[in-house]
Amino acid sequence: MTDSAPTPETFAVDPVAAGHDTILIVDFGAQYTQLIARRVREAGVYCEIAPFNKAAEALARLAPKGIILSGGPASVAEAGTPRIDEAVFAAQVPLLGICYGQQAMCAQLGGSVTAPEHREFGRAFVEVTDDCPLFGGVWAPGAREQVWMSHGDHVDRLPPGFRAVGVSDGAPFAAICDEARGYYGVQFHPEVSHTPHGGALLRNFVRNVCGCAGDWTMAAFRAQAIAGIRAQVGQGRVICGLSGGVDSSVAAVLIHEAIGDQLTCVFVDHGLMRAGEADEVVTLFRDHYNIPLVHRDASGLFLGELAGVTDPEAKRKTIGRLFIDVFEAEAKAVGGADFLAQGTLYPDVIESVSFHGGPSVTIKSHHNVGGLPERMNMKLVEPLRELFKDEVRDLGRELGLPERLVGRHPFPGPGLAIRIPGEITKEKCDLLRKVDAIYLEEIRNAGLYDAIWQAFAVLLPVRTVGVMGDARTYDHACALRAVTSTDGMTADVFPFDHALLGRMATRIINEVRGINRVTYDITSKPPGTIEWE
Repeated sequence: MTDSAPTPETFAVDPVAAGHDTILIVDFGAQYTQLIARRVREAGVYCEIAPFNKAAEALARLAPKGIILSGGPASVAEAGTPRIDEAVFAAQVPLLGICYGQQAMCAQLGGSVTAPEHREFGRAFVEVTDDCPLFGGVWAPGAREQVWMSHGDHVDRLPPGFRAVGVSDGAPFAAICDEARGYYGVQFHPEVSHTPHGGALLRNFVRNVCGCAGDWTMAAFRAQAIAGIRAQVGQGRVICGLSGGVDSSVAAVLIHEAIGDQLTCVFVDHGLMRAGEADEVVTLFRDHYNIPLVHRDASGLFLGELAGVTDPEAKRKTIGRLFIDVFEAEAKAVGGADFLAQGTLYPDVIESVSFHGGPSVTIKSHHNVGGLPERMNMKLVEPLRELFKDEVRDLGRELGLPERLVGRHPFPGPGLAIRIPGEITKEKCDLLRKVDAIYLEEIRNAGLYDAIWQAFAVLLPVRTVGVMGDARTYDHACALRAVTSTDGMTADVFPFDHALLGRMATRIINEVRGINRVTYDITSKPPGTIEWE
């Protein structure tokens, strides 16, 4: 460890201290809450999400200019379900209730909510019956606007001071307002893409109703983050685990801009990367950005330890354990450090505090370096922990990272290991690398890469009979996977043209010796996950 002045335990950009207007989103357990936050930030306004049972402390910390109440799976008509903290009403700032948020607001202010026979799920239409500041320049009285509904209950009596400004088949009060208090409510979900003008309505709320300045930009964040990193680190040394993915790459470049050669990146090549990826990472950071970089080729160690391991969880845990061991050894070899840099994002922070306060089911373990600070007595530098994935990409562009890296599809920490069901071998990895490279090349050639959230190939643990050149073959089968998504929480299959799929299959079979059958995975998430293991 190096000698340095006392520093803060952790660092994150403080938007309140920096003078930014803020919006608080109170979460009642909705599946779309993160989308609300993203739409608010797209309007240039900083926001944070807090569980409904922690709203009071978030209010005291953020001093927001407005509050948005999310939807949720519970029923306001039932006893014991979540309610709005009285501190929210006492704050005397504008409120926007969405779905459950609208219902809870009305019930607590003197209206009532019922569970009628007619429910609305999916696309619906709102008849705009009157004007209000929420609709300004977006919806006009008399218009019939498409929205996305997802509700069983609805408000059947308004509280004093409210008036209806929109109605749908299943909601007599699909949009309401009390302009005197700045309270608004909508039964539909403006945050989802299926409500075409929803983002504009949310912008009206935060910019026009709440009066937020809209100065939350990546240029401003960059300057504040650099100042914050310098204040936290002082003269200390920082180690960053570099995976080559978007998050760790952006974090590394940002930290290097702040403290220069006080940063050392450690890239552990576990032999499970895509074709040419290790060389690309090393060239970019060592040669282009001149960032001190330790490149450890540990492929033999990882593949040796994975020999005979077939259980997906065992693979992930083996890779995570080995990564920490190798990273720790390399960090000590360069003289240790005071700080560990991580590419933690805001969704990671949100998910660490579930709205109901209890543990969630573990679908799969995640490969990370979370155990290192305790083992190595280091403090964390997490400059991206206030950002969503799309904001990290914007920051990468602001920092001048190449678009090929900034726009890269997500790639899991365990790499190809979870795209090869069954035992992992070098031969299987080499085979899959060739298939994956052809697949991604065809996607790029078709101009579809940026329209897809994630695309990759999977080497199946089966062999199939084929005929090639009048001879019988008995070779591997592979699956191609491509999905669209906004946040990776849900995903739909990407609808490739069949001619393009045929061309991909032909190239793979012709150019990759050992593959004689190609399939396309059409499973959505849920019920499947995006990755296979």
